[in-house]
Parts: sequence; C-alpha cells; structure tokens
Amino acid sequence: MTIDEVMELAPVVPVLVIDNIADARPIAEALVAGGLRALEVTLRTPAALDVIREMAKVDGAVVGAGTVLNPDQLEAAVDAGARFIVSPGLTKTLGKAAVKSGVPFLPGIATAADIMRGLDLGLTRFKFFPAEANGGIPALKALAAPFHTARFCPTGGITEATAADWLAIPAVKCVGGSWVVPKGAPDKAKIEAAARAAAQLRG
Repeated sequence: MTIDEVMELAPVVPVLVIDNIADARPIAEALVAGGLRALEVTLRTPAALDVIREMAKVDGAVVGAGTVLNPDQLEAAVDAGARFIVSPGLTKTLGKAAVKSGVPFLPGIATAADIMRGLDLGLTRFKFFPAEANGGIPALKALAAPFHTARFCPTGGITEATAADWLAIPAVKCVGGSWVVPKGAPDKAKIEAAARAAAQLRG
C-alpha cells in the first residue's frame, strides 16, 4: 500500500497504547468491524511489537507502528508486521531509513522547516503533531497554504467533537484519535460503536 491508500482507508486512524497482548485481537476485531482498518499501535509499551503481530492476524486490519523514533525501531516494527510507520517528528536519519525501506511513512511535523525537511526527502504526507498544542486548525491552515502538495493527518488533542472540523480542511486526509479505544479492559461493543461513528465522520 501507499501512504495515501493507508490515509484513505477511513477518516480516523485510532492511536492505540496497549499494555496487554491479550487485548490486541479483540480491539482490532472491534475496530475493523466498525469500519476503521488503519490501526496505529504506538511503541510506548513493552508489549507493542507483540500487539502488532497479533493485530496483523485480524482480517481487514492494516496495522502500523506509531511513536517510531529511529531506524532500529522502524526495522523492528516492520519485522513485527507493521504495514506503515508513524513518527512524532522527522529526522534526516529516520527519514532516509524509511524512504530506503519503502514502507509507507507518516512523519510528524510541527513547523514549516519540518515540512521542508520532509520535502527534501521526497515526502509529501505528514502527521501534524501535537495538533491542538501546536495552534490547532488555524496553525495547520497557515502551514498548508505554502505547501500545496502536502497532505496531513493531524493528531494530538483531537476529539470526536472536533474531528469533523479538522477533516473539513482540504489538506487533511484523515485524523489520528485516541478516543475510539478508551483505557482499560476492552469492551468490544463500545469500541465497535465508537469506530462506526468515527468511520462516518467526514469534513
């Protein structure tokens, strides 16, 4: 898949922080059943790589790794079955490694210089992060204006109530959100219902 194809699977990419490997499949099954196929498993827990392996077994799930900080983590995530990579920022080292690997890559940006660094590497799809803390919708609109080829997935502080406003921006292809899967033991029915509502969000 290309990064565009990943970003177009649904308007919301669930951002997942999962501690318990046993929760992986139930969560992935509920999200896919609700219409959210692109799943970002953040590398913030010791279980993350095993969670990616488990979720990758679920039919219809396109599982990626988030919070990827360096080439070693990128390689480990791909080896675990990640089909796309998301990072909170963009360094030349990570960017070059991602481009060389050929894996769909969504690097984090917060400034015009970040975007220009990405463009120098041949990248045009970015995660605007942390979206609300970096000035919200006005900031992204201002950044998007001079970079007309760039498209974005804002993540960080976005809620079910505000997601549609972000998705209404022409340069936004999808948003990242953690609200779809609340912390604690997974309730498959509630997750599926939240996923279904998120899948219907359109700008």
